[in-house]
Formats: sequence, C-alpha cells, structure tokens
Amino acid sequence: MSLVLVFVLGLCTGLLINAWQQYRFAQQVEQLLQILPVALQDTSSLAPLYRLRRSLHRLLETQQTSQQQGQLWTKILEVAPIGYLRVDAINQLLWCNPIARQTLNIDRWQPGQVRLLLELVRSYELDQLIETTRATGQSQDQEWIYRSTTVAKEDWAVPTPYAIALRASTLLLPDNHVGVFLENRQSIQEALQARDRAFSDLTHELRTPLTSIQLVAETLLRRLDLPEKQWVEQMLRELKRLMDLIQSCLDLSRLTSHPDQLLHCRSVRVTTLILTAWQTLVPIAEQKKLRLCYHGSAELELEVDVERFIQVLLNILDNAIKHSPEGGEILVALNTPGPDSDLANWHTIDVIDSGPGFREDEIPFIFERLYRGDTSRQRLETHPQIKSPLTNSGSGLGLAIVQQIVIAHGGLVTAQNHPHTGGAWLQIQLPNIH
Repeated sequence: MSLVLVFVLGLCTGLLINAWQQYRFAQQVEQLLQILPVALQDTSSLAPLYRLRRSLHRLLETQQTSQQQGQLWTKILEVAPIGYLRVDAINQLLWCNPIARQTLNIDRWQPGQVRLLLELVRSYELDQLIETTRATGQSQDQEWIYRSTTVAKEDWAVPTPYAIALRASTLLLPDNHVGVFLENRQSIQEALQARDRAFSDLTHELRTPLTSIQLVAETLLRRLDLPEKQWVEQMLRELKRLMDLIQSCLDLSRLTSHPDQLLHCRSVRVTTLILTAWQTLVPIAEQKKLRLCYHGSAELELEVDVERFIQVLLNILDNAIKHSPEGGEILVALNTPGPDSDLANWHTIDVIDSGPGFREDEIPFIFERLYRGDTSRQRLETHPQIKSPLTNSGSGLGLAIVQQIVIAHGGLVTAQNHPHTGGAWLQIQLPNIH
C-alpha cells in the first residue's frame, strides 16, 4: 500500500512539475512573440508554439524579401549613371559604385574593404559636406572642383593632376551613416566655358565692323541736310547702344577670365557707394516718387574697387526702380553679424524693392548672361520712358556683370523674394578683410 502511495505521489509531483514547465515554456513563447514586430505577430487562438512557428516563418520571408530588395538596389546603384558612396558614423567607406570610384579616382579600394574615406579621397569639401549633414540632420548640396593626382601605373611615369567639376547631394541614413550621390558636371562646365569663349570671340569680332560703320555714319552726318541727317543721327544712337552692349560683353568676359587684373581696391564707406549710385538714378526714381531707405552703420568701410562696385549698385538699384510701384520704397540694409554668427567674417548688403518680386521659375536663371524674364520685358514695355544711365537696361547682362564683379571681390550674390514684403531681394555678401 505504501509503495502505491509513493508511486501516486511521485506521479502527481511529476505531473505538476511538467505542467509548471509547460506553463513557463508557454510564457516564454509569448514573450518571444511580443518581441517580434506587430506585423509579424500571429494573434490567432492557436497554441503559442504554433503561433511562434508561423511568426518565424513570416520573419524569414520578410528577411528574404528585404535581402532581395537590397541586392536589387545594389545592382541598380552599380549601373546608375551617377556615383554613390556610403560612409559609417566614423567616416569609413562601406560601399561605393563603379561610377563613384571612377569619378573620385579611387583605385585603392575593393568591395568588402572598410577604410577611412579620407585615406582614399582627399577632399575637404566632401568631408565637410558629410559632417554638416550629420550636424544638421538635413540633406546638403554642394558644387566644387575636385582635385587629386593620378597615381602612376609605371615606375618611370610621372603622376598627372586630376581635376573634375562635381556636385554632391547627401542623405542622412540610420546609425549616423551618410549616403552621398555624386554628379559629374565636367561636361557641363566645359560647355559653359566654350559658350563663354564663343561669347567673348563674337563680341570682339562685332566691335570692328561696328566701329567702321560708326565712322562712316559720322562722316556722312557732316555732309547731309534734313531729313537725311535725322536718319543718320538715329542710326548713330542705335550704333552707340550696340557699342555699349559690346563693351558690357567684353567687360563681362574679362571679369570672368582675369578678375584680379581689373580690380583696383581701396577702402571706402558703404554709404558713399550707395549715395553715389542713387544720385545717378534720382531723376528716374523721382518719376515714380520712389524713396531710398538705408539701415546700417554710416561709418563702415569696405575694401572694394569703387568704380566697379558703384556699377554693381547701379544695376541692382536700377532694377529695383523699374520693378517698384509708384510711391514705393527701396530698402538698402547693411548687416555686420556678430562674432558668434555663422556669417561673422562677412558683410551683407540687402537690396529689397516693393515690387511683385521674381517668378519662382526664373530665380535660378537671374544671373545668366542675356537672360530676361518675361515679366521684366512686360514691365519695360509698360514704362518705355524709364531709361537709366550707366546701366545695362534691358540687355540681360546687368545682373550677370553684378555677379562677376562680386565674385571677383571674393563675395557672393543671391536673388530671392523677401518672405514678408514679397519684393525682389538681392543679397551681396563680401568678406570682412579688416
């Protein structure tokens, strides 16, 4: 009897232990199910182990799908016509496609290697672009000339310099990784240079026959009577307009190719520059009862070529006058940021008119040579009596010359619409060399 009792007690104990273990196992399976993503969890009333098996099967399928998609994107990037590279949180190059290797002249990296990007690509611009992307959390864009040295393949060969125009766009990825898309803009750069050379050659060629025509017309003028004399005078006025346009083209070409040779900088007050330019345009401004408002220091001096910089202000203020309504206001503001500002080493001159502003689709082309927006032409036709001296009114060269003069001074000029007034807003940034 005692043996039977011991057997029954042992059996009950074993069943209890087994039930407890089954319960603990079911709880552990439930915990594992909770760890899985919600989309993969099986919420049916089946046994936990069966639900876990189904969830793991879904997870495996999802992983295989993700792996296939990753392989597909890798293949796409490998044959993409633009370069792509990816770096980790400490700027180690994890992967780059063949176009990126060719564009950046990377010949010491093979797929699967992990090396610091700086060891392979000595580009301060690219390194700063990646760091700015991490610091701001925003995608960045930049254009620059990438320069390196081609490694000689033979011992006797001399390494050759390598330079290419690039545009890079970045994307912040998980874990502080950064993806960089590279666009080779060398062909575009060369096409622009060819255009500029053709532009310069054409203006040189046009100048000689126009000068000859002008001399003939001046000779005829002294020998003719009315009404023929009036026709020749009209022709001479048109010839002068063409000669002025040719001279503007030549100035633009020289500023582009040899900016340093054309500048004769000296220190001058900003207010002197602004008032000199405005006094030239006062007769035109008075026709529309426009006011000039200046905000900023009256003592600040800039190191600039006075004649060239007055030309910059003439062109900008002339445009502001044309596009402002009668009785409006033109604001010129000088801003010198404090030492803690991102623009601490720059002086900023803002010119804001009270007109309708630029069309959004024409802003990227504002500084292009010979570009004239449709709205600008309509305004000129509406006010044909408004003509300004010493500017390139209506030629499409005024703002192109402005840009080249500012660049020659080491500065930057941008165009946009003011967020509050909606008027055209031209901003000049000049380095603080004091």
